[in-house]
Amino acid sequence: MQFKIYADFLNADTKGRVRLNTNGTFQDLERANITLIEGLEIILDDYNGVVTKGIVHFSEDENLWVAIVDWNSF
Repeated sequence: MQFKIYADFLNADTKGRVRLNTNGTFQDLERANITLIEGLEIILDDYNGVVTKGIVHFSEDENLWVAIVDWNSF
């Protein structure tokens, strides 16, 4: 099962990974009782029409969870 969570696609790190640290993301994770783990496949949705798949990864550089996305899929 893949979970859908809010993502701010403009909140990407220098490697192009979307940071999963916004209030909207935290609210969706809590609402669905999702715990992020390495390699989890998720659906990222900005709730304005942009939706794509992502793979969860922990960024050691920033000490937070990010999603690896295929920017060519947009």
